[in-house]
Amino acid sequence: MGDNPSRSVNATAGDLGVTPRHARGAGYGASPSNFNEPPLGGGGSLPKKTRFSIETGFRGLSTASGAMVLVIIVAIAGFLISEAIPALQANTGNFLTQFEWAPNEPQPSFGIAALAFGTVLSSIIALIVAVPIALSIALFLSHYAPKRLATPLGFVIDLLAAVPSVVFGLWGRDVFQEPVRDFSIWLNEYFSWIPLFGGDGPFGQSVMLGGLVLAIMVLPIVTSLSREVFQQTPGMNEEAALALGATRWEMIRTAVLPYGKPGVIAAVMLGLGRALGETIALALTLSVAFNISFNLIENGGNSVAANIANSFAEANDTGRGALIASGLVLFAITLVVNMTARAIIYRRREFRDSAA
Repeated sequence: MGDNPSRSVNATAGDLGVTPRHARGAGYGASPSNFNEPPLGGGGSLPKKTRFSIETGFRGLSTASGAMVLVIIVAIAGFLISEAIPALQANTGNFLTQFEWAPNEPQPSFGIAALAFGTVLSSIIALIVAVPIALSIALFLSHYAPKRLATPLGFVIDLLAAVPSVVFGLWGRDVFQEPVRDFSIWLNEYFSWIPLFGGDGPFGQSVMLGGLVLAIMVLPIVTSLSREVFQQTPGMNEEAALALGATRWEMIRTAVLPYGKPGVIAAVMLGLGRALGETIALALTLSVAFNISFNLIENGGNSVAANIANSFAEANDTGRGALIASGLVLFAITLVVNMTARAIIYRRREFRDSAA
């Protein structure tokens, strides 16, 4: 038989030599220096993790921003407490229960009871009026109105949120006060047996006027957020309800409202926060009175923020400290409201997750 050209000249019966060409074909003698290409099907090593990347930087920035918010809140609370302590030490009355507000007297005497009551009462009136209207508008825009109407109407409602509060206050004092006074007289004439609408007058610059102005200010906030929440309802849920024979309202009641309840609660709490902290609108529409009364139509009422705006310019050192102390109470009320809202939303989410 002839010689095989692929074998080396030194091949023997027990030691068959293989040429470099066959060695490469069989996988022998391969080294990284000979091959620069990775094997077929991937298998290449992952790139080494760099010490700093965009993801790491973004995570650090987000963490620092969240921590900064907490630091700012603590700093605000610390400032309010440090500035309020001297005035509270000089106070001759009970700060939590007294109605009188006279911190500029030689013997300072002031309390937060009437101011806190007026703040909460006007905010509750605003929510009672604004929330049903806001939810109705949000449902109309998201599920009833044609798109050519819903888009411009939603834009107009969003635009109302950008109107400055001083504009609402001036409008309420100069334009809206007269219709509210006439309505208050009518309520007093026919429903004076109800303590809310009793009294002998005068009427006009009342808690009702302040609450209605606040309701108009809160309305676009609650409407916009609720509309966005309702539009996020899964289409499969709505189609399933309709496929089972539900009417449009039954579909909204069984599919849209339960899904959007946490978002609606958040929207209402955000509106409440706006109402609690409103300053100039109430300062222009309320007739200053330091008392606790559930009468809604007689002149009177006050709030923490409005009292700060009206009294800060003429306050002495003790008076400014007293106003800062009242601001501390408003700060605490706002924190409690927000924490309560978060707890409600969290419990609702837990319930929904467990049900799923």
